[in-house]
Amino acid sequence: MTVIDLNADLGEGDGPWRLEPPADDALLDLVSSANVATGYHGGDAVTMAATCAAALARGVAVGAHPSYDDREGFGRRRLDVPADVLRAQVVHQVGGLVAVARAVGARVTHVKPHGALYSAVVRDEAQAGAVVDAVLAVDPALAVLGLPGSRVLELAARAGLPTVVEAFVDRGYAADGTLVPRDRPGALVTDPAQAAERAVRMAVEGVVTAVDGTPVPLRPASLCVHSDTPGAVALARAVRSALADAGVEVRPFVAAVVAPVVAPVPTADAR
Repeated sequence: MTVIDLNADLGEGDGPWRLEPPADDALLDLVSSANVATGYHGGDAVTMAATCAAALARGVAVGAHPSYDDREGFGRRRLDVPADVLRAQVVHQVGGLVAVARAVGARVTHVKPHGALYSAVVRDEAQAGAVVDAVLAVDPALAVLGLPGSRVLELAARAGLPTVVEAFVDRGYAADGTLVPRDRPGALVTDPAQAAERAVRMAVEGVVTAVDGTPVPLRPASLCVHSDTPGAVALARAVRSALADAGVEVRPFVAAVVAPVVAPVPTADAR
């Protein structure tokens, strides 16, 4: 049986970039991995804890979703951050989520950069290296998600980090395998039937059709539905149904993703 992970970027809160109210709980019922916003582009400590706990209750893997320090721009503006500064910022974000997740009994399994940082580390050597160094500093067992052929995955693999190739059911692709910028035609896929068809083809055939009609080869281990894409819940539901009909099992890409941390209860004599 073909197996694929289905992830969503969650815990990002509300804002002008979102056309519909957040539907994190509904998406957590449909996905197998959750990339939790770590406060720099969205979310906060309380939201991180609640999202991690909700994911744990459903057996959904928890990942860190760090970004540029750009809350005003929702992390979708490219920032020329020096590598040492970016490394410290990613350590802060990932390490913070690791601690918050542990406090609610969950375990962080992976890291997926957000927005403009995700796009930057496809080709930017310095910023990709900063992200990889940050992940290594926090926990070298964490997997790194990225586009196939991206620099961040190459550097992560070289450093011994687990890597996961990701594809997007709700984003348009250029012929070179990169994502169409959000301000250009074809950037978003909002039709559930189209998203479902793309998901099955990605999972089964390893191909997606670019906006110009070019077939782009992919071999993703994880598919993403953005939580702020209009109709995200309907998209995810259609994707899950279509994958099931095609004989594709949806499950987290990391084995034993949920490892509750249970401390012994002190007895009256344990002082």
